[in-house]
Amino acid sequence: MDRRGICYTLIMISDKASRDLPLKWKTPARWARQVLEQPLALLNDHAHLEKKAATNALVLLNRWPEPSPPENWVQAMTAIARDEVEHLAIVTRLLARRGGRLTRTHRNPYAHGLRDLVRVGHGLLELMDRLMISALIEARSCERFMLLADVAEDRELEKLYRGLYASEAGHYRIFIELARSLPDATAVAQRWSELLAAEVEVIRDQRPGPGMHTGVA
Repeated sequence: MDRRGICYTLIMISDKASRDLPLKWKTPARWARQVLEQPLALLNDHAHLEKKAATNALVLLNRWPEPSPPENWVQAMTAIARDEVEHLAIVTRLLARRGGRLTRTHRNPYAHGLRDLVRVGHGLLELMDRLMISALIEARSCERFMLLADVAEDRELEKLYRGLYASEAGHYRIFIELARSLPDATAVAQRWSELLAAEVEVIRDQRPGPGMHTGVA
């Protein structure tokens, strides 16, 4: 696809399209029930993930292989960063209103495990991997937002998660299209399939806990 012809407008997509994710392993509903037992810890983890997602988009903005990235690349990355900062503001306000506080430190072994798969030092292949890893994280987050929305008895939390999942699905699609638009990018479909398979092992290896990307007890 010609990168000049790709539209990166961030729009809300339909419920059916949002649920149509490429993930090879489905998180069981009991995960959502487990993490919702500690809502403040979950909101704290979620806030940190939104902050890291915004930072990731801005870092990717400068990873274009030429001195001047095309306008659509800049628009896509800045739009995603803006979305994630808005989500961060929403989550931190809710966390504070409920008596919680954003911690100073945070770890996400899931994201670290995926980033270990990046072919560092291989030019466009590295950039392709970074885009696809970003897409995977967004897709998994989208899946889990919907699970949380489906089981949450707290109406405020249900509204939060249902309102966010479509945006994350849109982000995942943008990252994939950006990977396909890279100059001379080849074997995108094959690499995407490999990373989807690898993500299954990474997510299933996570320990249980009150986090968006934790494992299942």
